Amino acid sequence: MDAAAKKIMDELRAGKFAPVYMLQGEEPFYIDLISNYIEAHALSESERGFNQVVVYGKDTPVNVILTHARRFPMMAERQVVIVREAQDIPDLQKESGSKLLLDYITRPVPSTVLVLCHKHKTLDKRRELGKKIDALTKSATFKKPYDNQLPEFVQEYVKDKGYKIDDGAIRVLCEYVGTDLNRLANEVDKVLISSVKGEVITADKVMAQVGVSREYNIFELQKALIKKDALTAAKIVNYFESNTKKNPVIPVVAFLYSFYSKLLAASVAPDKSERGLVSLLKISPFAAKDYTSALYHYSTPKIVENIHLLKESDLKLKGVNSGNSGEGQILKELVFRLM
Repeated sequence: MDAAAKKIMDELRAGKFAPVYMLQGEEPFYIDLISNYIEAHALSESERGFNQVVVYGKDTPVNVILTHARRFPMMAERQVVIVREAQDIPDLQKESGSKLLLDYITRPVPSTVLVLCHKHKTLDKRRELGKKIDALTKSATFKKPYDNQLPEFVQEYVKDKGYKIDDGAIRVLCEYVGTDLNRLANEVDKVLISSVKGEVITADKVMAQVGVSREYNIFELQKALIKKDALTAAKIVNYFESNTKKNPVIPVVAFLYSFYSKLLAASVAPDKSERGLVSLLKISPFAAKDYTSALYHYSTPKIVENIHLLKESDLKLKGVNSGNSGEGQILKELVFRLM
């Protein structure tokens, strides 16, 4: 778990609530995690009717938010005001709105818990509100995680739910889903629904639940390309071609483009050890062996050529100079030329 999120969650679970929370950044998962916990636990069920307000930034200017925040709780220790999508508050970026909010957070009402969920971006640090927000509130900024941070996230998420998961299953989830933590958590939840407490979740179970063929998937195609295993690659491509609706080709090309782009960086890295590549490329430790193996089979000029081939195929799939070729034919030609 993100260190800042863990610190805030530990405080909340201990019953310590701050007057103002500014939760911001590109990664919405932790913003939702914290705000949802406050919504569910800061007040008892009987207290929420009079003392909890949830509004959306787009519909709520700063003065209305602060009108809610300045009220006193009724028959409760505190009241809670949660602002979802705070980045859309109409006057937050204007001098009038930012000054109003700054005045409030300088002297917040102690019995109010104001939670601002500012997603996908951060406050402008060049402006006074942005400069002072960290010092005056319980503030946290959440960045998109790197690939090498995903296994720990999955491991902790599954453990918190009371289950166990093996390394193969973690790798499949991380590589299949990527760095979208909300989607990653949703995919894990799908697997857990059909699992028994104490059961070890395996790669086979994950693939079955998220709809990935055990033999014919993008991970196996990448492995075949790394080894230059033409027969296996051809089988996988034929499988994809037989049902391009279920296996769209554009995401396959994007996946391979990401791989070869990182491989290019690895090819010129001073430290080509697995540990060095994990640090340089911010990849999962599980993926490091793929890169060291690929470096054995691909020269730097060939990697550069493959990146150009992938760009060319992406354009063809989008209708540029594609002629009469279908998606499956474009993928077949691409895979052949990559090897």
